[in-house]
Amino acid sequence: MANLKAGGPTNRKKVQVSMVICEAEEKKHRSGVNALQFDASLSRLFSAGRDSIVRVYEQERYLQSMEHHTDWVNDIVLCCNGRNLISASSDTTVKVWNAHKGFCMSTLRTHKDYVKALAYAKDREQVASAGLDKSIYLWDVTTLTALTASNNTVTTSSLVGNKESIYSLAMNPSGSVIVSGSTEKALRFWDPRTCAKLFKLKGHTDNVKALVVSRDATHCISGSSDGSIKVWSLGGQRCTQTIRVHSDSVWALLATENFQYVISGGRDKKVIMTELKNPQNSIVVCVEDAPVLRMCFTADHQGVWVSTSDSNIRCWKLPNEKHIKEEAKLPTKPMALIPGGAAIRQAVVLNDKRHIITKDTDNNVAVYDVLKAQKVEDLGQVDFQQEIKNRFKIVYVPNWFNVDLKTGMLTIHLGQDEVDCFSAWVSARDAGIKDAPEPEQKVNYGKLLLQALLEHWRGVDTDPENKLYFSVPLHTPLIFSEVGGRTLYRVIVGDAAGDTETSLLNETVPSWVTSNVEENCTGKFIKIQFYLQPHSSVPSHLLKQDRLKKPDRLVANDFIQCRKVAEHILDKLLGEGNAGSPGGVADTDSNAPTNGMTADQIELMCNDQVLDPCMDLRTVKYFIWKMSSDLTLYYKLNNVK
Repeated sequence: MANLKAGGPTNRKKVQVSMVICEAEEKKHRSGVNALQFDASLSRLFSAGRDSIVRVYEQERYLQSMEHHTDWVNDIVLCCNGRNLISASSDTTVKVWNAHKGFCMSTLRTHKDYVKALAYAKDREQVASAGLDKSIYLWDVTTLTALTASNNTVTTSSLVGNKESIYSLAMNPSGSVIVSGSTEKALRFWDPRTCAKLFKLKGHTDNVKALVVSRDATHCISGSSDGSIKVWSLGGQRCTQTIRVHSDSVWALLATENFQYVISGGRDKKVIMTELKNPQNSIVVCVEDAPVLRMCFTADHQGVWVSTSDSNIRCWKLPNEKHIKEEAKLPTKPMALIPGGAAIRQAVVLNDKRHIITKDTDNNVAVYDVLKAQKVEDLGQVDFQQEIKNRFKIVYVPNWFNVDLKTGMLTIHLGQDEVDCFSAWVSARDAGIKDAPEPEQKVNYGKLLLQALLEHWRGVDTDPENKLYFSVPLHTPLIFSEVGGRTLYRVIVGDAAGDTETSLLNETVPSWVTSNVEENCTGKFIKIQFYLQPHSSVPSHLLKQDRLKKPDRLVANDFIQCRKVAEHILDKLLGEGNAGSPGGVADTDSNAPTNGMTADQIELMCNDQVLDPCMDLRTVKYFIWKMSSDLTLYYKLNNVK
C-alpha cells in the first residue's frame, strides 16, 4: 500500500491561458454523455458530458449545471445518500461536489493522466478512481467531503499491478472486491480492504470497457470492444459463459439486483436485455440513433436511462419476463427524452485571424469573434465551404491562438510556444477600434484579449494610457493549464475579483501574462527583409546613381503598408535625402526635394502584380511572393516623364 497526497506537483511546466466561448447557461449536452447517475430519493438524473459539464435534471426538466472540469467528464458516482457527487475527468482530476447545491467542494490531483472510471462501495462509503496512468486510488468519502477548495490534501491508498491503461472499474457494495478492465484485455482483482492483489483473468481479445460485480462478490460481468459479454466466477477464477448478442463493441453494462439479467449497450446502438442462465433469451430494448455510452436504472428498476454519443438521453421501459419468453413487442417510443445540443465539429480561422467560422452536428454554420469571445452571426444550414470562400480576404495576420473542439465548444488557447499569442499586430483601424487616438496605431490581438479576460482581476493594474477596447462576457470560463498537461486553475471571468479567486490567480497567472498585460511589455515586432528595385519604365535620370548599381535591401516591421514603402521611395530613392538607414522605411524626410512628385504616383509591384497601397508587407509575401527568400518589390512612376 502506498500513501500519496492529492495535492498537485511543485515543479510546474510552461503555462498556457485558455477560454471557452459558450452561452451564459449551457442547458444541453454537446459531444456525448459519458456517465449517468439517478438519485431515487429526489428523482434527479445526473449526467456527465464530454463538454466538461455535469448537468442535473428532474425527469426531463433541466435544473442546473455543475461546471469546474476543463475536459471530458468520464464518470460520476453519487454517494452519502445523494448528498455528494464524485466526478472523474480527462483533465486528470477527481472532483468532490455538493450534489444538492451544485458547487465543487474540492479537487484531487493525484492522477497523472486521464481519469476514466470510478467505482463505489456504498456500505463502506469508499470510492476508487482509475485511468490512463495505470493507477487505482482508493478514497474515503467521509474524508473527501470534509475537504475544501483551499485545503484539499488527503492521504490515499493505491492498488498496484496494472500494466496498461484502465478504462473500467467496479466494486461491490460491501467493498470486499474491486476489479479493473484495461487495454491489457484482462480483468485484475484486488481486496480493497487490504490493498492485496488477488488474481487476473484473461479471455477477452480487446479492451475491457464495462464491468459489473455481484453484491456477494461471487460473480463479475465484463463487456469488451471485442463485442462479447463474459460472465466470470470469482471463486472458480474462470469464465463461465460468453454471450454474443452485439455486432460491435460493448461499452455499457447493468445487471439486475439478483444477477438474473444483464442489460448491455454499445457501438451498434442497441440496448439488449439477456437472461444470464439462458442467454438465448434476449430481447432488444431499443435501438438508439447513436452508439450507447452509459446506462442507469430508474427508481423502480422498471426502466433504464440511456445516454449516447449524440448527447441525447432517453428513458426506456424494460421488458418483463413475459416480453422475453413470448417475444412480445416493446414500446417503440421512450418514456422520456432529454435532447442534446449540437456540437461544433468543424472550425476554420478566417484570414483576419480574429473570426472563426464553424459547422456543428446539426449542419448549422456560425461565425465567432475571438476578441469578443462570442458568436456574432448564426447563418443556419448554408454551404460551409462556400461561406469560407465568400469571407476570404487577401490579408495575412500571423497565427496567435490555437482552437480546440474536443468539448464541442470553441476553446481558444493562448501561449508562447509554437504559436506566440503576441505575434499578431494590426492597426487600430483594422481591429475596428473607432476611438483609438490614431487610426494607424498598432494594437496586439493577444494583449487585447488577455486584458479583457483579466479585466476583473484585482492583481492586474493596466497602464491608464493603454485603454481597454474589448470586453468578454462575464460568464466566460478562463483556464490556466500546463502546456499539454493538467489544469492548474479555472475561474469565471466575472468572478475573478473575489478574494479567494484573486489569491489563486496571484499564484497561478504566469509571468509572461503579467509582464505583458500589467507591466505593458508586449513582445517585439516581427521584422521582414525585402529588396526595392526600379521598374524598367522608371527614367534613369530620376534615380540616384548608386541605386543603379545594386538594389536596396531594407528591413521593416512586417505590418508596414505599401503606402509607407512608397513614401520611402519618394524621400530616399527619388529625392535628394540620405540613402536610408538600417531602420528601413521608418525614417523618411518629408522636406527632401521630390521633383514635384507625390507618393500616390508611385506604384509598387510584386510578381508583375500591382499592389494595393493599404496592403502590408506580410500579406504581400504570403499571398503574392509565396517564396521563403527575401521579398522583392519593384516600383514604377505614373504620369512622370
